Amino acid sequence: MAIHINKEQQLSFHLQSAGTSYILQIHPMGFLSHVYWGKRLNSADPSQILTYAQRCSFHPNPDVNDVMTLDTLPQEYPAYGTSDFRQPAYQVQLENGSTISELLYESHSIKQGKPALEGLPSTYVEQEEEAQTLEIVTVDKVTGLKVILSYTVFEQLDSITRSVRFVNEGQENLNILRALSANVDFYHKDFDLLHLAGAWAKERSVERRPLTTGTQSIESRRGSSSHQHNPFIALMSKGAGEEHGEVYGFSLVYSGNFLASVEVDAYDTSRVSMGLNPFDFNWLLEPGQSFQTPEAVMVYSDQGLGGMSRKYHKLYRTRLCRGLYRDEVRPVLVNNWEATYFDFTAEKIESIAESGRELGIELFVLDDGWFGKRDSDNSSLGDWIVDRKKLPNGLEDLVERVRNLEMQFGLWFEPEMVSPDSELYRAHPDWCLHVPDRRRTEGRNQLILDFSRQDVCDYITEALTKVLSSAPITYVKWDMNRNMTEIGSALLPAERQRETAHRYMLGLYRVLEDITSKFPHILFESCSGGGGRFDPGMLYYMPQTWTSDNTDAVSRLKIQYGTSIVYPISSMGAHVSAVPNHQVHRMTSLEMRGNVAMSGNFGYELDLTKFTDEEKQTVKAQVQMYKEIRSLVQQGDFYRLLSPFEGNQTAWMFVSEDQNEAFAAYFRVLAEPNDAIRRVRLKGLHPEKLYKLHGTEQVYSGSQLMYAGLVLPQLHGDYQSAVWRFEAAE
Repeated sequence: MAIHINKEQQLSFHLQSAGTSYILQIHPMGFLSHVYWGKRLNSADPSQILTYAQRCSFHPNPDVNDVMTLDTLPQEYPAYGTSDFRQPAYQVQLENGSTISELLYESHSIKQGKPALEGLPSTYVEQEEEAQTLEIVTVDKVTGLKVILSYTVFEQLDSITRSVRFVNEGQENLNILRALSANVDFYHKDFDLLHLAGAWAKERSVERRPLTTGTQSIESRRGSSSHQHNPFIALMSKGAGEEHGEVYGFSLVYSGNFLASVEVDAYDTSRVSMGLNPFDFNWLLEPGQSFQTPEAVMVYSDQGLGGMSRKYHKLYRTRLCRGLYRDEVRPVLVNNWEATYFDFTAEKIESIAESGRELGIELFVLDDGWFGKRDSDNSSLGDWIVDRKKLPNGLEDLVERVRNLEMQFGLWFEPEMVSPDSELYRAHPDWCLHVPDRRRTEGRNQLILDFSRQDVCDYITEALTKVLSSAPITYVKWDMNRNMTEIGSALLPAERQRETAHRYMLGLYRVLEDITSKFPHILFESCSGGGGRFDPGMLYYMPQTWTSDNTDAVSRLKIQYGTSIVYPISSMGAHVSAVPNHQVHRMTSLEMRGNVAMSGNFGYELDLTKFTDEEKQTVKAQVQMYKEIRSLVQQGDFYRLLSPFEGNQTAWMFVSEDQNEAFAAYFRVLAEPNDAIRRVRLKGLHPEKLYKLHGTEQVYSGSQLMYAGLVLPQLHGDYQSAVWRFEAAE
């Protein structure tokens, strides 16, 4: 049993996974008190952990015994306005304009397995025995608002998920102003806050700083999870590192506006909150209606950041991603974008594909420019009809040419956008997000379709279905190249306009569910100017994401390292591109570009027909090697060895679950004069096993590789790399 109930004295719940305990208790007045979250306890008495203290009059006291104030009580889902002055988890407004509510315990139930969330992506179980779910029902007796807190414990995957459902069982309308998915109150502030920040072409940089008194937060107000901040934070104990110390991770399964914050109060306690961003948000909840929050996934590790990451990796790879390609290896691909941009013909595409076939590449992807009159980025989005000027014999002919080369065929779409210069926009100018009497701000010469509208969603589903049914297409790159402005819908009434951004996400999720269900054989990859929507919500529908538009090998060290903090390697698209690199104009060797890209879902994004014979031999070897190791890279355990955020070197490795196979990669950015003899210590191997270095007769013990380390080769020049493959010796 993962959930244990103690009914003696005060009702309490002890949630246990393989290495974690989470305890909450019902206060005699009905408040949900938070007791403990951390390393697994075999048993615990909440009364010995949760301590009350009398405070001064500036902390008003609802308890007749004068020993408790909500302003200092650790809580599970706190409100504001009835004596807790810290940030609340929720807030509702009544018809009389007041915003005071108070949720008290009513009942609870335990279910085997994990129910799906209505209209939202979430983690799941394949067998009911994998998890247990606790639902606690709380009510505000004045308004009739019922709020159901859901906790699911993945016992073996060592994770806890939380979500909340609001139900209006009263007689009046309620306006939800704030509806977060999770709140956790910690007893101290001795943590560092870690999060992933960035911008286009430099996503998910690792940032770490100590908690201080006050509120520290990250958020998105851009209509997507964004390049700037990822919907994830972690609290790390002082001194915690990659493989030691305590780490508490919080990840939101959502692709839109979010908030993750930590408030440290005057008594050095820390309140973590995560969920929908309350900024510019309102949801009208009429009598009888319900509202579901996204899911927050919480992971505790006492084995540092790496331990936390590997728990997220396994959970997200096996119980968030879905479909055929969840467990299947991903094909090696070539994308024509940086080879041709908009300027291509069927013959040019066929020549690139033919070169790819000769090099062992398995999939060709046709990027932007195949539809409407799309000769640049200023027209035709929304007109998903083949451009007969570029492809006179249609898409079917080009797909057949590529497949005759024994390669699969993939296609790029940007379904959420519309160009003002398009037949769709001329026919339906009200179908985009817009506000009356205000300008329609463009980004990349495009506007955003209003996915809160059912007619828009139906059109996109129908248009894509027609294209994807016209030919044997096995891969789709789903792009989204701007953030939301003038967020309004022509169909929503005035009192619901601030629901638009969230309704957009619900509409997008409906479309994604429809399309991916209709075409289960297609590998879908999400993209938003690269990594602008790299989040768990999108991974539920599409098991991989284009990690960044920046394909420079040196830049990718930080981008892929930072992404790995939360997301499995199987979710990262990584390509070799031309030099000078098109984003940063850096010259790096083909070997280093290949070694970086092989640390993800491998592919090429350049004109293969321009390779020299020597380069062709290098690429053939890269493709062959990746095919031999890709199941390990995509599904093995990932260990970070050296951080690009801490110096000139980066290293990481992959280890099979049975510890019989490993692949390690080392990268040095700039050459050092008269350099030292350096070693890198490997991780994750079995200390008692012997490992043979692939391609040699050298054998090492696992303990030697992990504790004494592997001597690095002498590398000459900037932008150098080395890789090693080990197999357990018989």
